[in-house]
Amino acid sequence: MRLLALLLFTCLMISCSNKKSEYPHILIQTNFGDIEAELYPAKAPKTVAAFLAYIDKDFYKNVTFYRVLKDEEMPTDNNSGLIQGGVWPNLKSVPGLEHESTKQTALSHTDGTISMARTTVGSATTEFFICIGDQTSLDAGRSGTKDSLGFAAFGKVIHGMSVIRKIQATKSNGDQFTEKIKIKNIKRS
Repeated sequence: MRLLALLLFTCLMISCSNKKSEYPHILIQTNFGDIEAELYPAKAPKTVAAFLAYIDKDFYKNVTFYRVLKDEEMPTDNNSGLIQGGVWPNLKSVPGLEHESTKQTALSHTDGTISMARTTVGSATTEFFICIGDQTSLDAGRSGTKDSLGFAAFGKVIHGMSVIRKIQATKSNGDQFTEKIKIKNIKRS
C-alpha cells in the first residue's frame, strides 16, 4: 500500500511539474547557442500573430542578426543596447503591421524584451530586436522615436541572455556586425 501511495504521489508531482506555459514559446537557434522567449498574445495580439505566422512560413530560416547597439567602452556583462535581426536585406513581401504601442500593451523595453523594428508607424514587418539592459526610452511617450510612439514590444527572453550578450560583444563597425550572426532558425517550442 505504501508503494502504491508513493508511486501515485510521484506521478502527481511529475505531471504537475510538466505543465505547459500559458504563453507561446519560441526558440531562436544561432551559431552562438539557443535563445528561448515567451510571447504575450493577450497584450500584443496582432504583433504576436504576425510573428508566429512568419515563423510558420519559415521566414526565419538562415537569416541573421545584423545590427547592434552597444557602448564599445563597456565590459560585456554590463553593456546595454540591443541586437536586431530578421530577413533584411532579403526582405520578403509582407504588409506592415498595425502598431501596438507599449501604451496599449503595458509592456516595456526592459532587459530581454523582444520588439518589432520599424521606421514609421505601420512599417514593421519581419525585423525584430532584443533589448539588452533598460531600453525604456523605446517605450511610447519617450524619446526613442521621432514620433514618440515607441516600438511594439511583444515578448521576453526567458533563457539565453548570455547568448545575446556574446552576440552583442561580437566585433562590429558602427551599428553593423562585421560578420552577420547566423540565425539558423526560429521555431515554436
